[in-house]
Amino acid sequence: MAELVFHSGPMDCGKSTMALQLDYVHTSHGRRGRVFSSQDRAGEGVITSRLGLSARAIEVPPEFDFWRYIIGELTSGKIVDYLVCDEAQFYTAEQVDQLARIVDELQLDVYAFGIMADFRTQLFPGSKRLIELADRLEMLPLGPLCWCGERGTHNARTVDGLMVTEGSQVVVGDTAAGGAGGEVRYEVLCRLHHRRRMTATRAKATLSPDPLPFDTEQG
Repeated sequence: MAELVFHSGPMDCGKSTMALQLDYVHTSHGRRGRVFSSQDRAGEGVITSRLGLSARAIEVPPEFDFWRYIIGELTSGKIVDYLVCDEAQFYTAEQVDQLARIVDELQLDVYAFGIMADFRTQLFPGSKRLIELADRLEMLPLGPLCWCGERGTHNARTVDGLMVTEGSQVVVGDTAAGGAGGEVRYEVLCRLHHRRRMTATRAKATLSPDPLPFDTEQG
């Protein structure tokens, strides 16, 4: 039986890498799929991994109709065995419904990859609908670490290293260091430090190291 599977995790946990690897494995075994993405940090019509991997993809704007596209491919004699859908958090709820219909009525596997919650810890519409409809929810085991060393679970939006909690739900950015001042970036934090709005930059500015438990002066 075909499945709708939602692979999720915070930023920097390897979702796009896994999406590209999954497509490679299926292709190497003779299956033919379609790769989709939406608002990838590298631009339209591409899926990229922070490891340097990339592949062409079909861009998914809000008006894109998955059902109509796949039916068009099949009725024109093309073979479609599965769909890989990266950045699925940016899909609309209606588009996720279309993916579920493709699984149920066309018996095609759909593998979706995306972040669950935004920088305010609120579910993205696409992710919310995937949680409601997916046959399986897979949390990626290899996750990023918070600056404190704990497992990172929450995505923080930062400007000049300071966490912000207001603004549009969708602002494309990256977690890499550098960039112009005032540029929107993202940082993965543990829940505690996300609640306290304690980014790595703020921690360095406000936290002093604990004193050593012995006297370092020579007598």
